[in-house]
This record gives sequence, C-alpha cells and structure tokens, in this order.
Amino acid sequence: MLLKVNPTRIELIRLKRKLKIAEHGWRLLKKKRDSLMKEFLEVMKRIKTLRERIEKSFFSAFKDFIFARSSLREKEIQEIFSTPSQKIYLKEKKEMILGIKTPRFCLVKEGDFLNYSLISTSVNLDLGLLKIENLIEDLVKLGELQKKALSLAQELEKTRRRVNALEFIYIPRLKATIKYIFNKLEERERFEKIILMKSKEKIASPE
Repeated sequence: MLLKVNPTRIELIRLKRKLKIAEHGWRLLKKKRDSLMKEFLEVMKRIKTLRERIEKSFFSAFKDFIFARSSLREKEIQEIFSTPSQKIYLKEKKEMILGIKTPRFCLVKEGDFLNYSLISTSVNLDLGLLKIENLIEDLVKLGELQKKALSLAQELEKTRRRVNALEFIYIPRLKATIKYIFNKLEERERFEKIILMKSKEKIASPE
C-alpha cells in the first residue's frame, strides 16, 4: 500500500530522508531487541537455578524440623516460637537495564533470628531455622528476578512489535511510494521531452 503523497521531487527527497531515518531506527531497535532477549534469557536462567536451590533448601529445612520435633515437647516448641525476635523490612530501589526501570529489593533485618537457648534445643532446630533465614533472602531475590523478567518481557514484546512494524509495513511502504514517485517523475520527464521535441520540429519545419 502506497502512502498518500503528491508525486513531486520535493516529496521524493522528503521520503528518502524518512526512509534513511526509518532504516537507522530499525537497526537500532534490532540491536535493542537482541540485547533484551539476551538479558531476558540470562535472568530466566538465574531464576531456574535459584528455584532449584530454594526447593532443595526448603526440603532440607523441613527434614531438620521433623528431626527437631521428635526431640522436643509441644510446650517447648510453643515457648521457642511464641515471641518474634527479628523484624524484617523490605526496601525497594530502582536500577536501569537497557533503559528499563527494574526493582532491586534490599532485605533489612533487626534483631537475632535465634532467640532461644542453644544448649537446651536440638541442633536440627538451629540448622532448620538458619536454612529458613537464608531461604527468605533467596525468596526475596527470586521475587526481584521475576519482576525483572516481567519488565524485560514487556519491553521485549514492545520492541519486537516496533521492529516488525518498521521492517514489514512502514519501510516497504516508503520504498514502494519512492519507487512510484520516481517512475511518475520519469514518465512526466519523458512526456515533456516528447512535447519539446515536437515543438522544435514544428518550429523548424517550413510552412
């Protein structure tokens, strides 16, 4: 489909400039798309690795709690976990990746995670709680990576659409319109030459 323009030399020059800008923008967007894809795949790889680690840590901590439970009475367990000893805050910062704002979470801890006597309890309980503490940090990191992956995916899709629109719609229309105007101008020029030649012949021929 051609663009709706007048087939003039000025319009031809203007469209050639537009084509040059469009092709330059298309090349830049392609580079951005490729960089986004590379970053997105890297983040997804990190998410996969972190999820596997979280699953293993959770399973290991669960086993420690089962062993610890077998050596503690119900009252002792209630006393251990009745009073929270540590407060956790989550702070969010923003960082730029390829021009995209992505979150960066920071875990702030106040107090000691272990608030009971280590002498009177099972070592399995200590190990289980320490693993849970590390697990919380991993879960926060996982949330950060998943949000980053979502932002990258959205920008990647937006960039991909722009690349396709330029490559398959806008640039081909510009080229087709430029060709149409060029042919029209050549046709007009040939017609004017024929008229000029006939005029000269008429002037030169005797009456």
